[in-house]
Amino acid sequence: MANPKSHKRRSSPSKSTLKESPNSVENSETLYPRAGFFRRIAAMIYDGLVAVAVGMCAGLIILVALTILHANKVIGAEIEHFSDFLTQSILFTSIVQLWVLAWIVGFFMWFWAKGGQTIGMRAWRMRIFSTTDEPMTMGRLWLRLICALGGLGTLLVIFMPKQKQSLQDIVAKTEILVLTQAANDHKSWR
Repeated sequence: MANPKSHKRRSSPSKSTLKESPNSVENSETLYPRAGFFRRIAAMIYDGLVAVAVGMCAGLIILVALTILHANKVIGAEIEHFSDFLTQSILFTSIVQLWVLAWIVGFFMWFWAKGGQTIGMRAWRMRIFSTTDEPMTMGRLWLRLICALGGLGTLLVIFMPKQKQSLQDIVAKTEILVLTQAANDHKSWR
């Protein structure tokens, strides 16, 4: 299979290539189909639950740190209770929200960059591949994340049943393919 960091899809497989490397993605129509709407939604729900857990852990870490700073009178010494301080401080509330958002975005970006699939995508045997010969860069992954519009970009798959591409796929020149169980195993990636 192609290097998982490049996430490239090759064109037109030969029979010998398919026999030698059953995990390669030469042609989505003959080897691996594009993921449909409901499979994508199932993975999004799974990833949403994981992202909430990541956000909760990140929030816990920063709130404990801010509580310790407040208790030691480093921040908000004029306000007695930390909860009052946090609700009155737009700056620190924004810092907490940005911190949590950064961890959630980092969750998606890290998994997409390291293996082309998040935990939910792995559970549903899906993986991101490039539709061009260009390598998958962080810029393309950022573009994909932004164009997803919080999941709304996936609705386009309903209106394009033959192409099965979401808004983020079209803009970032990617596709989501459904892998076989053997191809979904990270040990088979070379």
